[in-house]
Amino acid sequence: MELRDYQWEVIGPALEGKNIIIWLPTGSGKTKAALYVAMRHLEIKSNAKVAMIVNKVHLVDQHYSKEFQPHLKDRFKIIAVSGDTEEKSFFANFVKESDIVICTAQILHNALKSDSEEKHVELTDFTLLIIDECHHTQKDTVYNKLMGAYMEKKLQGERKLPQILGLTASPGTDRASTFEDAVDHILTICANLDTWKIMSPKNSIESLVANSKQPKKQYDLVPQRDEDPFGDKVKELMGAIHRYLDDFEYTTEFGTQMYEQNIVLMEKEAAENANRRRRTCALHLRKYNDALFLHDTVRMKDAYDLLDEFYITERFIKNSRDETDVYLYMLFNDNCGQLLELSRDIKYENPKLNRLKEILKEHFQDSSNAQGIIFTRTRQSTHSLFEWIKSNASLQGLNIKASALTGAGFSNQSKHMTQNEQKDVIQNFRKGVLNLLISTSVAEEGLDIPECNIVVRYGLMTNEISMMQARGRARAQESCYSFLAKSGGKESQRERTNESLEDLMNRAIKYVQDMPEREYEEKIKELQRDSLTERLVKQAKIESKKKFSASDVRLDCRNCSAAVAYGHDLRVVEETHHVNINPNFKVYYEKYTAPVDLGKKMENWVPGSAIRCRFCMAPWGLIMIYRGLTNLPIISIKNFVLKTPESSKTYKQWKNVPFPLEQFNYTEYYEDNQSDTEEDE
Repeated sequence: MELRDYQWEVIGPALEGKNIIIWLPTGSGKTKAALYVAMRHLEIKSNAKVAMIVNKVHLVDQHYSKEFQPHLKDRFKIIAVSGDTEEKSFFANFVKESDIVICTAQILHNALKSDSEEKHVELTDFTLLIIDECHHTQKDTVYNKLMGAYMEKKLQGERKLPQILGLTASPGTDRASTFEDAVDHILTICANLDTWKIMSPKNSIESLVANSKQPKKQYDLVPQRDEDPFGDKVKELMGAIHRYLDDFEYTTEFGTQMYEQNIVLMEKEAAENANRRRRTCALHLRKYNDALFLHDTVRMKDAYDLLDEFYITERFIKNSRDETDVYLYMLFNDNCGQLLELSRDIKYENPKLNRLKEILKEHFQDSSNAQGIIFTRTRQSTHSLFEWIKSNASLQGLNIKASALTGAGFSNQSKHMTQNEQKDVIQNFRKGVLNLLISTSVAEEGLDIPECNIVVRYGLMTNEISMMQARGRARAQESCYSFLAKSGGKESQRERTNESLEDLMNRAIKYVQDMPEREYEEKIKELQRDSLTERLVKQAKIESKKKFSASDVRLDCRNCSAAVAYGHDLRVVEETHHVNINPNFKVYYEKYTAPVDLGKKMENWVPGSAIRCRFCMAPWGLIMIYRGLTNLPIISIKNFVLKTPESSKTYKQWKNVPFPLEQFNYTEYYEDNQSDTEEDE
């Protein structure tokens, strides 16, 4: 295995057994450097065992098939384990039998907590832990939970802990506003990873520069529409809804993220106050705001189609006679003809699309080898841009073979890709069957994507890490990185800020690298102690909030306020899924789809139909078919209002609810339901 000079330089301390972070640009061979460290570690250390953990499922197979297996298969036993593989059910056995385990951080975290003999492992079972994209080791991420367990053992005096090797191209600044804040952020990541030093080339800079090409950056800023009759009409309808509510507080902010945040808060407060009129209007206003976002990103047609589909679905699902529903349906119905007509007037089409068309022509017209990625904000805009490229007459003659690439997480709001679909798209892009991806942030980091000639960040407002990761995809000779946005808009302001933050990050890392050894060690120890104390305080705070008994808590439908369950009806399956075991719960819901495709395999269960409120048709969750039990409804806490003796409140996550939840007892539930069945017979 041949390494470049800069790779040899950065892995030096790791070969001596020290904990380090390797900081190298995207595409410069961090994984190969880590691979060499793993190989030498296994050769030298007795009873060595290596785990490489990643934060995305598709990276498990990528690192296994592209790096570790080709180089080390003849000498070491390597296994890849993710949520999609059967091996996770017997994780502990496979760990014992293997030299190298490549898995998601969640799989390892679950195994550390598991009581099952087949699954449970200890951190001390490993002698080297490689953490890919290690800048995610902060706050409440699963990486930080793993390292939190590591730190607890270390501070308790455990000496057999694994060596840590972190890999990153972009530690970021956590949006620091000062140099001191940026330094604190870098030191915090170092403390969380128990890092001896951040390693980047100093003596072999020329080698790095020669092997990590930076693209030419250009700002493609276009003027705003001179006139916007379609957008004005959408805003007019939003204003009408606010007048219907006698609410004029946010009417000047339509089409902004600030307005979206305010309208989300309006919906939450309305749900907690059982104000269905106000809550329904908030949901419709958010959809109009989504249409304005799409209108600003892609075509007027896409924005109109979004609204039209929403109202068709609302009418079909709800068939409601509620006064507010009727008003909102009629408002759209009375104006949809004019909206449709305005959406077809090409005179007012999005000027960003014309510039994007010019960029694509420039790079694909005369090149049969061109490859590119367009990054956009949402799944909806990804699919809309893809459809625009397919249907645009002036792009038809070019050698563009495009596909959309989005996340695999299930969503009721937009189409999701399965992990197999993701894999197929990436493989076809790698083979050249496809040469243009229109992608959400899923393609920014980690993926083994070929060197691109052109990368376009299309009207995005993200942080400096996303900017650096996306830019790192443009690695071909004389490649181009384009930032395409409205002139004078907040997006271009954020991109300039990101450039400043990248510079701030570089200076902060250099400062940390140059800190006197003793000062650095003392600061790391201080941060580690503070972090452990903070975790204990946070856990105690969570426990202190469990002040009600399950019988004192009622669940009401968030949409129509119908009382449908009590806390004592709920159980937790495998510490993850929250189900209602009360057989009478079926009175309150109905199934309304075919079995849901979550895009991945689950252990011990498969999804059944989606379920919704029988009274107002609002979605609640889905049916779980668990080890032969066919009718366990999984419910999502965000779809309900919790009524306690003190208040009515909504929650985003089950872990924050103010009452303890019992674990699901399979045997007890099975026997109870068997006896019920016998009585029925």
